[in-house]
Amino acid sequence: MRIIITIALLCFCSAVQAQINLKKLKKAIGGELSLTTEEVAAGLKEALTKGVSTGSELVSQLDGYYKNPEIMIPFPPEVKQVEKRLRQMGLDDQVDKFILSLNRAAEDAAKESKPIFVSAIKNMTVKDAMSILKGEDDAATKYLKGTTSVELNAKFNPVIKQSLEKVNATRYYSDLVKTYNKIPFVEKVNPELDQYATEKAIEGLFVMIAKEEKNIRENPLARTSTLLKKVFGSQ
Repeated sequence: MRIIITIALLCFCSAVQAQINLKKLKKAIGGELSLTTEEVAAGLKEALTKGVSTGSELVSQLDGYYKNPEIMIPFPPEVKQVEKRLRQMGLDDQVDKFILSLNRAAEDAAKESKPIFVSAIKNMTVKDAMSILKGEDDAATKYLKGTTSVELNAKFNPVIKQSLEKVNATRYYSDLVKTYNKIPFVEKVNPELDQYATEKAIEGLFVMIAKEEKNIRENPLARTSTLLKKVFGSQ
């Protein structure tokens, strides 16, 4: 039930216009561009911040989760038999409403991820930035996951809980579980919805961030500032 984490890496996702060419940054470090490591780090931070901001806004929009097959939150897999049995009983509409409301809650909570990511980027040291620059394709994603997961979970859980109630996901789920538990001879279920939603939301967020990081490492950045033009525009 980790809908929240799902939101955090999504922010990075829509930063197609905020992509960086890290190969150029590496040349900058080698001295070909006459840039200091501080300037390179600042350029990386600016690019990451832009990407996170754009991605966060994208996933928090209507259908940001629900119509994205990569991060859409399904019926809790640990009680998949509940969904199957309820659909066999002709309750497809109620099940579909619950799944929709689950994703709406994630979209609502995703708004909280941007300031957490931006704070982590601002606190990034020059050493951190250089390690990300020289690291593997998912180095930035791993850095953000390592520095934000605890805070994201703490921040998202209460937001997710409130969002679930706001979009009626809690009520839909409660009704479905009660209906299922009334079926003779079935094992009674009552999984924790808040935590599941939180975990899936955060998980989806990091999926999108990892995807965007790959773009960042392969494609040129839309240069919108003097610093970015200096760092990325020498060739």
